[in-house]
Amino acid sequence: MSANSFGQLFRFTTWGESHGPAIGCVVDGTPPRIPLAEADIQHWLDRRRPGQSRFTTQRREPDRVKILSGVFEGQTTGTPISLLIENQDQRSKDYGEIKDRFRPGHADYTYWAKYGIRDYRGGGRSSARETASRVAAGAIARKVLDHLLDAPVAVRGALIQVGPHAIDRGRWDWAAVEQNPFWCPDPVTASAWESYLDGVRKAGSSAGAIIEVTAGGVPAGLGAPVYGKLDADLAAAMMSINAVKGVEIGAGFAAASLSGEANADEMRMDGGKVAFLSNNAGGVLGGISTGQEVVVRFAVKPTSSILTPRRGVTSTGAEVEVTTKGRHDPCVGIRAVPVGEAMLAIVLADHLLRHRAQCG
Repeated sequence: MSANSFGQLFRFTTWGESHGPAIGCVVDGTPPRIPLAEADIQHWLDRRRPGQSRFTTQRREPDRVKILSGVFEGQTTGTPISLLIENQDQRSKDYGEIKDRFRPGHADYTYWAKYGIRDYRGGGRSSARETASRVAAGAIARKVLDHLLDAPVAVRGALIQVGPHAIDRGRWDWAAVEQNPFWCPDPVTASAWESYLDGVRKAGSSAGAIIEVTAGGVPAGLGAPVYGKLDADLAAAMMSINAVKGVEIGAGFAAASLSGEANADEMRMDGGKVAFLSNNAGGVLGGISTGQEVVVRFAVKPTSSILTPRRGVTSTGAEVEVTTKGRHDPCVGIRAVPVGEAMLAIVLADHLLRHRAQCG
């Protein structure tokens, strides 16, 4: 199977399946002499870890990371960094009934149609379990950004909509994001989501979500025309996350309803530097960062693993009804927040190294 790697100069390759013995990744292109320990990575993995509230899958995985290579005496060596995360709470028997059945909304049929074989245990390679490896790689990307830039880049994410219920942006409080199980910046809406998702979960159904990730302190100049655009790589990064069906940068689709006057991010000088009066571009113009905050949003579909019987077919062509058992997120978008942050950090680290390689 190809296409398991992402990035150019900062590049990572993930491996493993949901119910295999372990998952992990190999990160290549990390500059040498960057302080790195397992604790630096574990902090971010703990934010994505399942089973932390009733609103996520109850699969209990400690997600303890082990550094197998690329670090010596507490510093990166410039060689590939291999990371291992053992799977410890698989229940493969939950999936025995669907080994020959294609679940609607899943990658079952497409994997079988392409490869003629599929790992039906928890979705195998197509499972969102793979995203733990991305978060681990993203932790190293954050270290690269901090090491190479004079000022830190603040990569943050928040859940801004669950099902039809969106936050009130007038109540946005970054401090609140760490104080509720949804990574929600609006405490009032977070409280309303609790009763909504309780109902969704008890009904055996699921809900979609929208996540916003931002990066402040990004220098101007990252990205390259025409096929190396920063926003193009950001879109590809977010679209590669499980269950993501849409991505927008800055004003995104809302820009279509704006006038040219309203959409243009006007400029003035402030202390000898260019200052933008708005940020409809989301921090990217012509594929190159402007120095403003980079703003990306992505939409996650409702979790396809639900208890309600749905119509499907088997590998032999029989028409059946499929009920998915097991432990699943009623809203997979909740745990997608730290994954989106990781992918944003990875793209920025890659483009920073590419920029330095070309422009010094």
